[in-house]
Amino acid sequence: MRKPVLLVGAFMAAALTLGGCQSNLSGDTFSRDEARRVQTVRMGTIESLRPVQIEGTKTPIGAGAGAVVGGIGGSAIGGGRGSAVASVLGAVAGGMIGAAAEEGLTRTQGVEITVREDDGSLRAYVQEVSPNEVFRVGQRVRILTVNGTSRVSL
Repeated sequence: MRKPVLLVGAFMAAALTLGGCQSNLSGDTFSRDEARRVQTVRMGTIESLRPVQIEGTKTPIGAGAGAVVGGIGGSAIGGGRGSAVASVLGAVAGGMIGAAAEEGLTRTQGVEITVREDDGSLRAYVQEVSPNEVFRVGQRVRILTVNGTSRVSL
């Protein structure tokens, strides 16, 4: 009875850890380092919009959490050497599943925004879709750049 409780606890800890890994890539979110920094502002007109997927994070946390959960789950199988082998196999499988789960859970819907800037240049920007901003072709936008990071906003 003790092992299933431990398994559920390990799974909950892994889920909470993965949830904390996700960062926001929308145009209306700024990192702590970007706050209070001077930004370059350029103006332009949207030429085209295209939906894109922004891949999720791939850190050791997902694989590590999955390995822990898999190892604990595997140890509940059998006894003696069988339990040890099942623990190792469970940890390997759990690590692979955990890594895939982290990438899938942190993947986001994005938009590629192609802007004709007022200086005549044509540039594309990719950012997470934000429910606060709905972009349309022909719309005037601002392009904000700080420390090499640019974002498009209304």
